[in-house]
Amino acid sequence: MAHFGFPLEAIVIFFAVVGLSVYLDLVAHKNAREITASNAAAWTVFWVALALCFYVYVWLRFSKGWADLYLAGYVLEKSLSVDNLMVFIAIFASFGIKSHLQHRILYWGILGALVFRAIFVLIGTSLFLASPWVGFIFAAFVAWSAIQMLKGDDDEEEIEDYSNHWSVRLTGRLIPVYTRLHLDRFFVKHRELFLHGLDNDEKAVTRSGALYVTPAFLCLMVIETSDIAFSFDSVPAVISVTQEPLLVYAAMIFAILGLRSLYFVIAALTRYLVHLEKAVIALLFFIAAKMALQSWNHVFGDTGFDISPGQSLAVVLGMLLIGVIASFVFPEKEDENAKEEGT
Repeated sequence: MAHFGFPLEAIVIFFAVVGLSVYLDLVAHKNAREITASNAAAWTVFWVALALCFYVYVWLRFSKGWADLYLAGYVLEKSLSVDNLMVFIAIFASFGIKSHLQHRILYWGILGALVFRAIFVLIGTSLFLASPWVGFIFAAFVAWSAIQMLKGDDDEEEIEDYSNHWSVRLTGRLIPVYTRLHLDRFFVKHRELFLHGLDNDEKAVTRSGALYVTPAFLCLMVIETSDIAFSFDSVPAVISVTQEPLLVYAAMIFAILGLRSLYFVIAALTRYLVHLEKAVIALLFFIAAKMALQSWNHVFGDTGFDISPGQSLAVVLGMLLIGVIASFVFPEKEDENAKEEGT
């Protein structure tokens, strides 16, 4: 089979479809204060359908062989992205962000992922030599986040003061940080704080500056870093299916575009399925162990144990299914207590 290359027609159609879809997504959620389960599910179906439409286009316009390579890469990337989704849940839990602000952070985080994945695909696998050590760091972070969720899984309040938050302690001396969430802003000017009387408390900022980053921006940076860490494994995996850059990038982008909507499907379900969050916590420990095992195999030699994308996806779906079933079989007893109080 000859090289697929970069057909101008395919490039124009691909980027036009992606650009229009991202724009529609932004407009649809421009004033959204909360992403509902039905809305997120509809967008999840839309993104999957869009990916399949591109498959049909490549099949009809070029050949079934090229289309199958793209589809194989898409399915593989989608499977690997589920792990990334679980880490997003851990990051938001670590920052105590549970409101509509998750939508804004994920939106810009995924736009950044589009750029980083393009760079990684162009560079190839040579960049991924550092991945084992990155994997160890994120495995520890994910495990720590799961432990924090276990300790405070009943706390529904957002963090109001981030002065002692680990992200502020880590970056506060490097860049000026305003230690509170300010609307849905990533940056806030000192002049704005002065006008609103928010600069009176010296503890509200880590150090004086003309422009401050907010905890929302710090959370966004962790989201971006986590995506880069997962790119170290997912990009070479998809490249192993096909070395055609355009097909690799298309498979990754269509998988990533649907990731945010899928996140809100699970996040919305956790409000109604009382034991689903416990399943997510168990999955975080699984993801941490998987990342540590992969890094160990790369750094210290093959242990003989390996978790394939298919096996990982089966564990994720299986654990989520157990959480759903448990929620119906063992519902919360708060309703009974509420009835007794009402009588």
